[in-house]
Amino acid sequence: MNEGELKRTGSRGFHSNPCKQFARAAGNYRIYSFAGTFVQPGVNVEVFEMAEMNRRMIKNLAESISKEVKHFNKTEVEHLIRQFNSLVGKQSDRRGGSGLDRARFRNILHNTFGLTDDMMMDRVFRVFDKDNDSYVSVKEWIEGLSVFLRGTFDEKIKYCFDIYDLNGNGYISREEMFHMLKNSLIRQPTEEDPEEGVKDLVEIALKKMDHDHDSQLSYADFERAVKDESLLLEAFGTCLPDAKVKKKKKIPN
Repeated sequence: MNEGELKRTGSRGFHSNPCKQFARAAGNYRIYSFAGTFVQPGVNVEVFEMAEMNRRMIKNLAESISKEVKHFNKTEVEHLIRQFNSLVGKQSDRRGGSGLDRARFRNILHNTFGLTDDMMMDRVFRVFDKDNDSYVSVKEWIEGLSVFLRGTFDEKIKYCFDIYDLNGNGYISREEMFHMLKNSLIRQPTEEDPEEGVKDLVEIALKKMDHDHDSQLSYADFERAVKDESLLLEAFGTCLPDAKVKKKKKIPN
């Protein structure tokens, strides 16, 4: 091949400089290693980098949390983290926060799990929010749902007792029973003094559940009564997901 032929071949580009040819080809279809994905021209690579980083963070977080919760596997924890992030994202469009706030959390309890009692929904929020910062974090969300949805009978007894122990002193007092029952009962138009009826219910509850006769329920009292009669688990207000709602929405046990 003479010098002129070499130049002409070179002018077509491939034989003269293979590196430049590859660069031009790569410019037409950019390859980026994101889980084996080809990133087409015009797609912002930073978006894929952030998505990959987020995916890895979720996997690492799921692995950590799944070691601490009993009733969800790692895949389920990943799904719950993504669901949580979606819920928090919708919330943060309106206002800032480091987790689910009370209003958003109550909407979930009502719309997804069928809870209707405002006081009980507020108590569920407080039990989920273990650090009392007025937000339910992703870890609190998953740990709470583990018991709320799939807890053992013993775990649910402890959960309900914590819901009903309004001041957190380790006892359900006569006053707390009265307050919860009065709040949960629907007043009938014919009732002149519904408080008397509520007081009667408190006395019935104490007679049935107060085994040491000190006019309040300790955890031991509550546990024993519920194990004797499981219907007493939610004696002072509904604080677990409605079974019909769970079945309709196909929420796993």
